[in-house]
Amino acid sequence: MNNAQIKRNQQGFTLAELLVSSVVFLLMAGAAFSLLATSSQRFKTDSQVLTSFQEARLGIDQISRDIADGGFPPHNHFSTLNAVTPVTSYAATPFAWGPAYPVPCTVGGTCTPTPSGFDLIIETDYDGTGVKWIRYQLPAGTTTLLRAEVPKLGDPVVSTDGALLPYIQNVMNNASSAQIAAIRAAYPAMFPGGNPVPIFSYTFDAPTSALVGGCSAIGAAPCNIRDVDIVLIVQSFDRDTKTQTLRLVELHGLAHRLNPNQ
Repeated sequence: MNNAQIKRNQQGFTLAELLVSSVVFLLMAGAAFSLLATSSQRFKTDSQVLTSFQEARLGIDQISRDIADGGFPPHNHFSTLNAVTPVTSYAATPFAWGPAYPVPCTVGGTCTPTPSGFDLIIETDYDGTGVKWIRYQLPAGTTTLLRAEVPKLGDPVVSTDGALLPYIQNVMNNASSAQIAAIRAAYPAMFPGGNPVPIFSYTFDAPTSALVGGCSAIGAAPCNIRDVDIVLIVQSFDRDTKTQTLRLVELHGLAHRLNPNQ
């Protein structure tokens, strides 16, 4: 083999070949990175939805436990010989407000608010040493479900007002009209009639003629609430990468109050 043949065998790529290979490499790398970015964003969105689902499910479980314990201990839990048992030691009703809440909330007055679809105060056991009020509230036009837990003392509404803390974020049940309209554009079946969806819906005990804890047991009075249907509509923080919509999770739970009427 002469020197000319050896030189021809050692020749490298031409400039055109290098340009073509570079373009092919850039196209393949761009496609790979684009797919990776899309997959990463999809994973992030799915993770947020899963996190929202888990937080909402844990929230429903906690609310259900609080409602199940509502109304304990009752007044008859204590000795009949003790006629001066302090009202902070027992639960007057399972739910801590009126319109016939038997314990004065203020001097010369009684509690007048009633449980609503977005506001509920539960009166329940306090570690065996007393009674506590637990409140869940979602104010109109907001998206953060609040929770308060305080010892039973004074007015249940006033006492819990100052103790409400963020509990679950992006709860859309009582969002603003604009937010509900935007959700319905992507999810037409959500928010029938464009109205907020109550978090709490109530089923009452069968009417009787008795007076229970100072509250008439006839009709739909707070002291007769037996079951509470819970609905949480939670929205993701980021938009879906494919549909560019904010994804929602709607969870349902049923809380059954275990204690009999006081």
